Amino acid sequence: MKLSEFVKKIIKDFLLIFALIIIIITILRQMYYPDEAFDLKSIYIIMAFALLSASIGFILYSPNDLSEKNMRIRMILHFFTLEILLISLSSVFGIVESPSDGIILAVQIAVIYFFVRFLSWKRDQKEAQEINEKLNAWKKDIPQ
Repeated sequence: MKLSEFVKKIIKDFLLIFALIIIIITILRQMYYPDEAFDLKSIYIIMAFALLSASIGFILYSPNDLSEKNMRIRMILHFFTLEILLISLSSVFGIVESPSDGIILAVQIAVIYFFVRFLSWKRDQKEAQEINEKLNAWKKDIPQ
């Protein structure tokens, strides 16, 4: 993967993570705290954490093709790095004040990570299908 493509992917992931966090928090607030609104500080914190989450995607970057096993290892390393980094920063900034808050945050991070990975997988699957359709059309145009 070229570096420019990787930077585009990081930006897309940032926007996706930010949107998912805002959507999930909005839904949960409607259920549990309907009168509470977003303040600008909260949006900036969410944006910073989403940017940090997307930027550590460099763990997944390689200019060369990786084997499936190496890519899985990098995904696991990326996930645990993300969990540790975000929970540590949250406790430093006072967002997480108890072990139960840390566990809840870890689960939230895992759910959002799953959604991002799932949507990326669906996008890759769609691109692969488009490539296969183009190859099949190309094969039909070649005289036998």
